[in-house]
Amino acid sequence: MKEILKYAKAICYSGYRKGQSPKTGICPSYEQIKEDIQILNQEGYRYIRMYDPNQHAEYVISAIRELKLTMTCMIGIDPKPERNNPNSSSGTQNFSNEELENNKKHNENELKKLIKLANENEDVLQAVSIGNENTPSWGTEIVPVERLMYFAQTLKASVKQAVTYNEGYLEWKELKELGNMLDIISIHSYPLWAGKTINEALDFNKRHYDDMKAFFPDKQIIFTEAGWATGGTSSKIDSKNISVENQKRYITELNKYLDDNKIVAFIFEAFDEYWKSDDDGVERHWGLYDEDRKRKWQ
Repeated sequence: MKEILKYAKAICYSGYRKGQSPKTGICPSYEQIKEDIQILNQEGYRYIRMYDPNQHAEYVISAIRELKLTMTCMIGIDPKPERNNPNSSSGTQNFSNEELENNKKHNENELKKLIKLANENEDVLQAVSIGNENTPSWGTEIVPVERLMYFAQTLKASVKQAVTYNEGYLEWKELKELGNMLDIISIHSYPLWAGKTINEALDFNKRHYDDMKAFFPDKQIIFTEAGWATGGTSSKIDSKNISVENQKRYITELNKYLDDNKIVAFIFEAFDEYWKSDDDGVERHWGLYDEDRKRKWQ
């Protein structure tokens, strides 16, 4: 098995603050991103994962280069749905054929933007991704596997970076053909969403990693999302499991396991993201830092 990403601390980064959102296209300023990147560098993170080849990502790359940091990035496209999902977690989808066709054109354009970004920044951009959670039964941005395979073929023919796809553990068992095309298998593994207690959490992640190593024995397996929420509410999570104390224990135990076994895992996530919900939903509260960049625990 070829180790493409050498072991180092890794984290998911989305720097949107109050009044900013990828939905509106209002991006953090360059100075704000420099502040964030320096915080993460001081914490020892050497890999950063971002979700779109947009201005946010361009600012991050520029900041890393300007500050002369030993950091590199994984950047992917975040495709819009190319197929309706009647079982979507947001409700039955009824996109028109025209809307779905426009989404396909959008995804093609994002792919082109990612290729350009990758080719212009080989010193900072180390891996690229064809998508993010586009195949689950509950998914809101469903993309047919054949299209994901096309994205993978296009990237592999167009860039020098490692190519991956970011998907949940359960879905990977149905994606063997796609996985065989990729350089790295990137899994999402969330004990909290699966109803596990803090006492069960680490074993849950270990099982997912071991299963994927057995399923893709010739591929590097990494986690590209693993984390624990500190606040907010969700009908799918027992509120007693959501706390800063549990996040501290989970991240501490996970980091020891990763370090002992030299496994790369992008912690989800760096900073709280209040743009993700209008109410106090749990989606806001996965950061190791709050929205004001205050560390939640030491």
